Amino acid sequence: MNRNDFICANLGLVHTCARRFAARGIEYDDLYQAGCVGLIKAADGFDPDRGLCFSTYAVPLILGEMRHLFREGCAVKVSRSMKALSYKAACLREQLLSTLGREPTVEEIAEELGIEPALAAQAVTAGLAPLSLTRSDEDGEEQIDLPTPSPEEAVTNRLALSQLLEQLEPKDRQLIRLRYLGRQTQQATADRLGMTQVQVSRRERALLSAMREKLTV
Repeated sequence: MNRNDFICANLGLVHTCARRFAARGIEYDDLYQAGCVGLIKAADGFDPDRGLCFSTYAVPLILGEMRHLFREGCAVKVSRSMKALSYKAACLREQLLSTLGREPTVEEIAEELGIEPALAAQAVTAGLAPLSLTRSDEDGEEQIDLPTPSPEEAVTNRLALSQLLEQLEPKDRQLIRLRYLGRQTQQATADRLGMTQVQVSRRERALLSAMREKLTV
């Protein structure tokens, strides 16, 4: 398969990534065009001998080009129609929470509003502030802030994270997996890796900061 055919065969990745930013203030065509730039860069830089799937390598580059649009245009904007729908979804959520005695699902909110679950998910998340994970850790220092992901971002986030994990040194990769996939405490992770809790805390913070920077490039 030649270069052009290979790029065309993977345009679906661009559409998947562009849908992640739907209704956030930038036209779909502009997102798609930026994503195509990232796809071309990925096609030209991809090395199959590294053992990675092309999608794993390409998604962070595609997302990076799209994020440049938002950085150039300052804050991410929410359309007026999405704000109105978000308000309706928030009011309905409160009603269902009272009626059901539990947090309603996206599907339940979508059914009540008569819209698709994907659109309901966007409406719900559009009205949410970023979830702060800043807190004092076990050696008294602060963790970083991470934004709350919306449901439709799961696929692209997993692909991007998979690539970042593969780029880490084996011990660092195990540390992240123990802490965030295995849900181990810092002390339990330290015991597994032959480190102290303080060493785990500092290394974890450095790794998260580096990973976050790469995800937003």
